[in-house]
Amino acid sequence: MWIHPLLIVLTTALLSIPVGFYLAKIIDGRYRAPRWLAWFENRLNTGPQDWKAYVVSLLLFNTVMFVVAFVFLSLQPLLPLNPDSKGMLAPTTIFNTAASFLTNTNLQHYSGEQHLSYFSQLTAILWNMFVSAAVGFGALAAVIRGLRGDPNMGNFYVDMWRCVVYVFLPASLIMGVLLMGAGVPMTLDGAEQASTIQPGSMGTDKGEPQPQVIARGPVAAVIPIKHLGTNGGGFFGANGAHPYENPSAWSNFLEVINILIFPFSLIVAFGRMLGNLRHAAVIYGVMMLLFVTMIGWAIAWDTLQGNPALIGGAGGEGRGARALPVDQDLGNLEGKELRYGTSAGATFAAATTAVTCGSVNCMHDSLNPLAGLTPFTGMWLNCVFGGKGVGLINLLVYLVVGVFLAGLMVGRTPEYLGKKIEAREMKLAMLALLIHPIMILGPAGLFAACNWGAKATNNPGAHGFSEILYEFSSASANNGSGFEGLNDTYGFNSNPDPAPYSPEWDIATGLVMLLSRFIPIIAPIALASSLARKKPTPFTAGTLRTDTLTFSFVLLGTILLVGALLFLPAAMLGPVAEHLGPIPF
Repeated sequence: MWIHPLLIVLTTALLSIPVGFYLAKIIDGRYRAPRWLAWFENRLNTGPQDWKAYVVSLLLFNTVMFVVAFVFLSLQPLLPLNPDSKGMLAPTTIFNTAASFLTNTNLQHYSGEQHLSYFSQLTAILWNMFVSAAVGFGALAAVIRGLRGDPNMGNFYVDMWRCVVYVFLPASLIMGVLLMGAGVPMTLDGAEQASTIQPGSMGTDKGEPQPQVIARGPVAAVIPIKHLGTNGGGFFGANGAHPYENPSAWSNFLEVINILIFPFSLIVAFGRMLGNLRHAAVIYGVMMLLFVTMIGWAIAWDTLQGNPALIGGAGGEGRGARALPVDQDLGNLEGKELRYGTSAGATFAAATTAVTCGSVNCMHDSLNPLAGLTPFTGMWLNCVFGGKGVGLINLLVYLVVGVFLAGLMVGRTPEYLGKKIEAREMKLAMLALLIHPIMILGPAGLFAACNWGAKATNNPGAHGFSEILYEFSSASANNGSGFEGLNDTYGFNSNPDPAPYSPEWDIATGLVMLLSRFIPIIAPIALASSLARKKPTPFTAGTLRTDTLTFSFVLLGTILLVGALLFLPAAMLGPVAEHLGPIPF
């Protein structure tokens, strides 16, 4: 039970050191590219950019990404590679999907094998998986250059090129071959029709037995970057629980490593680029402590506990309304795929939300209530390693706030990496920090108070509130996973009976994804640029060192006190209230 998560954490931690050094080399341009690749790179290099030019380039490129995805999805019935004749999605769903994959969120208000053609999967979806992941990578590169005092923030287009060509493409090719060997399909043929052993088990049409329709496609092309880029959007609606996306315990092990490797490695790259590996080790240690705690909590409250709805009975033992003959010795098995192992669902849930990936191999809606706090916590803190680039940026915001609070307590001007933290830096840090809870709690409260949320939930009471809260937490954290149970899928534009409030969910979560993606990126880049322009202050005995065990407790306390307490009331109304059961007021 514990060997599976232990192997994953240890393997990824060991791999993160050489990969981190490689990433630092790529970001700093300390490599010799083949001549033909260097020619393309030189064409993209428009020269050094200050923070404003870097942000403008980033926003322009993302605008193009949105337009391309929107057009391809809108023209889906007319474009090639559509062997199963998929129609056009509803306009609000097209907006939501384009915004989702633009922002590296991959929230899916559609089911991949039902609603998208192969062309849409390979262009609007796959292309955005590569480049949206590279946007976060480039943003971190700009922030690091500002923190170390470089005269410029680099060049956005060059950073994008380096990340996609020298990092994501080779890693995805290697993983694609490994996953095909594990049984993940790679084909452009349409869905296969198979006769069932029992004729008519799939229904009949005019008295004739219907065949079983087995969806397939170029799955192995999508799954590697789905995890390496901490994207999470599944080729199939069942995501990583589908046997064609994740066939075995071996493929599951590989995919969790894929999810974690770059977020782990970027901490090492951060220390290497700053020339301060001790400081990076403090950040790595704090993140690792939080991550291991999340895994342990999820396993303890799900894998080591029975499902409370299936134990006890009408006599009053337990909270279950009825006793069912279901073996609970292996823990809560509802919504789990046992071919991965008993603790794999809880481990995957912790990993995919800690690093804002959003891929799932079990139903988060089926986690025991307190185990469900683990994915919530990963998305609320949004810095437990986090998505590649953006997670470390979010952690640096907490770090700046921690340095500021520590400086106030000892009566000294706060400093970070030898630069004074003053009013401008704190305003930018708080903007980046507070936009996250605002984008979660505001819309969740609005939807919970009106029919948009109440009529869309699959469960009443605290669990229904958790479904609403999870959807906006996932959208704001650029995660994309779902608690599920929400009736938020419109489907094709020709659907005569769409979910009644799906357009409202499409628009609201789309706007949340856009605001929660770009404000927390732009503000830290401006903050790093502001620090870069300041003269270094001399190191004295009174300087707060950021590479000590003491500072690791300062950073951990800041994350828990400032970050977690923002969401404590919402946690009480959702998972905790559900765990306590009906309270007789």
